[in-house]
Amino acid sequence: MTEPTQRTIESNGIRLNIAEQGKGPLVLMCHGFPESWYSWRHQIDALATAGFHAVAPDMRGYGKSDAPEAVDQYTIFHLVGDMVGVLDALESPTAVIIGHDWGANVAWQAARLRPDRFPAVVGLSVPFRPRSPVRPTSIMPQTADTQFYMLYFQEPGVAETELERDPRATVRNMLYGASGEGAAAIRAAAASGSAALDVGMVPRKGGLLRGPGAPATLPAWLSEADIDFYAGEFKRSGFRGPLNYYRNIDRNWELMGAFADTRVTVPALYIAGDHDMVLAAPGTAEYLAGLKQFVPALRNIQMLPGCGHWTQQERRSEVNTAIIDFVRSLPG
Repeated sequence: MTEPTQRTIESNGIRLNIAEQGKGPLVLMCHGFPESWYSWRHQIDALATAGFHAVAPDMRGYGKSDAPEAVDQYTIFHLVGDMVGVLDALESPTAVIIGHDWGANVAWQAARLRPDRFPAVVGLSVPFRPRSPVRPTSIMPQTADTQFYMLYFQEPGVAETELERDPRATVRNMLYGASGEGAAAIRAAAASGSAALDVGMVPRKGGLLRGPGAPATLPAWLSEADIDFYAGEFKRSGFRGPLNYYRNIDRNWELMGAFADTRVTVPALYIAGDHDMVLAAPGTAEYLAGLKQFVPALRNIQMLPGCGHWTQQERRSEVNTAIIDFVRSLPG
């Protein structure tokens, strides 16, 4: 696999590190939490080989990119603005935008708000969701003893203290825990009665990283060298910037009120694993069945058996094929 080159560009008033490879039409990839441009390493090479200019930034707050301190510098408008700024810096009028996890939120909204710049979109793991009638945090699950992990992330400093204690262990356990293999292990433990199936819930008197953690031998798609790369990035940058994305969930809800009935009208593709924790919420299957109501040009929903949350890393070959076929099918 050929290594991409990296450089720093100016975008939307900050500096972003981008990894890039290839020449041709631009394909822009937005990563999620807790990752970096590196989560697209397999796609960058495949897209470049297929004749595209593949670009994956360290998103705002991550890796070698700038990480503003203020929480309010991480709204969805900042994040979409950063991606528009990447196109401007590369002097490209348009790009197919692809996103995973938080990056999928950014990609869906970029295509929704700026279809002139992002005429096609691919979402991995996280589907487009219309604006809820109430503040998102007000309906997140919580009990006297537990709370949804996004609620745990809300108070600055709390999750940072836990996650930054040992970045390598944090990344190793999170990547395994949300993988297809990790999800299968959790379900097996729940079925045997040795553990509760409480996906996404954090004990109020404990932290996110509980339980036995990742096994000594990682799944075939993830190496110790991969863990070393991610850990090195978070040792340098910390977790405050990435966690600030979650601290803007309600603010994003407020800001997007004017666009409540705006649909994603560009050609779209959605890819997810059937073991992804994102799909565990009640009613998700029914929502996906009606996704075309909100994304009328949706070409396909591709479900990957046995795949967990880290879609493009766990199933590189299937994801690469799906993305390249989709991009090649677009007009122009």
